[in-house]
Amino acid sequence: MLLFQPNTVSSPSKRKQGIPARKLLCVSPDGARQASAQPLAEEGWDILTAPDLKLARELTRQHKDCHVGLLFLKSGTDAYLNQIEEVLMVNNQIEWISVLPPECMQSRDLCAFVIKNSYDYHTLPLDIPRLHFILGHAYGKALLKCKVAGREQVIGQNQMIGTSAPMRDLYARIIKIQKVESPVLIHGESGTGKELAARAIHQNSSRCQAPFVAVNCGALPTHLIQSELFGHEKGAFTGATQRKIGRIESAAGGTIFLDEIGDLSQELQVNLLRFLQEKTIERVGSNQTIEVDVRVIAATHVNLEKAVEQGVFREDLYYRLNVLRLDIPPLRERVGDIEILALTFFEKFSEEKNPVVKGFSQQTLNIMAEYDWPGNVREMINRIRRAMVMSENRLITPADLELDNLVVLNKSLSLDDARVLAETEIIQHSLIQNNKNVSKTARDLGVSRVTLYRLINKLNIIV
Repeated sequence: MLLFQPNTVSSPSKRKQGIPARKLLCVSPDGARQASAQPLAEEGWDILTAPDLKLARELTRQHKDCHVGLLFLKSGTDAYLNQIEEVLMVNNQIEWISVLPPECMQSRDLCAFVIKNSYDYHTLPLDIPRLHFILGHAYGKALLKCKVAGREQVIGQNQMIGTSAPMRDLYARIIKIQKVESPVLIHGESGTGKELAARAIHQNSSRCQAPFVAVNCGALPTHLIQSELFGHEKGAFTGATQRKIGRIESAAGGTIFLDEIGDLSQELQVNLLRFLQEKTIERVGSNQTIEVDVRVIAATHVNLEKAVEQGVFREDLYYRLNVLRLDIPPLRERVGDIEILALTFFEKFSEEKNPVVKGFSQQTLNIMAEYDWPGNVREMINRIRRAMVMSENRLITPADLELDNLVVLNKSLSLDDARVLAETEIIQHSLIQNNKNVSKTARDLGVSRVTLYRLINKLNIIV
């Protein structure tokens, strides 16, 4: 008889007393006729059924409280098994039990599939008491996974994650800042999440329904920055074939986020200061004054106080921007956040990973906690995503993250020396990945070309 009726949930009339209902997703990708698993309903399981992969994907997404599944297999080509694997990866919290005829155990490909994707397997015919026992263990393990993944987290707006004291202080300051309209200056190293903080402020302010426009001042060519920020009229310069609304004007009523504000030229600093004072702009090629109501949030990874002392950043503009100050802590100061972040990113990018990869080894988590993370959260994401795709291990190792022989483990080096060597390695690796294209490398590392050239010269890197 057919095991499944499409998209049904059983309601057993003889469920054992005292056993709570637990959802069990039964998937038969090829719609095969199998012995009925309905007796499991008598053991306390509510059975969701899917006779094809499309419905299996939908049910997996809809029923987040379903922690175990039965996968009925007969055979399959590599391409077909890959399709099934993609469905299984929709929800990594489900523990799967593969059910297959004994003769399928002779298939090397099918056995490899079961090893990679299943908590356990069961050969036909179904032995309901034994299968119920296996499912119970799988359900218990799935709950443990959920408990670890769902450990206490403080998640600010826009996926800011962390429970450390510096992050708790940051959340508290953001709550205060988002209630007022004053300009904000965010300071933090590259990769710490300055734009996330700016978005959190905007999304919880009275301007949340209006645009949030982000501009990386360090990534725009010098001769185009003024036009990008303030807009231009048709014919204002060669190539200006039509009127262009600038970024500031397009953020009217909302928030303009000016990242890498320290890279602005002196001329642009004057124009920005005038806008902050008068709340008006003039498009390039026009004398018309346009009033713009927009909140300004600026960010930088450089020390603007020193820039003012050196005469490369206007003091009056600095004080206009630095009405409210927000410092984003570097990852090395966020004690206790490393594991939370690692597990969060592993879950976030789980659909990209090699199916054999199930998590991090404890040694890897320990080394990640010791590492200095010169590239901060951006570097962590980069290393984890690469390891999830390239690792052939069940648990990600320090070597998978390329942390096995880094200078952070060499205790004879000073912290400054270790940081210099780590920065050198990261920049060299990124340059190689981008065929020594400095512009692409700067974008990948989240810095301006000017900053990258300065680091290349400082670290004596050959391009």
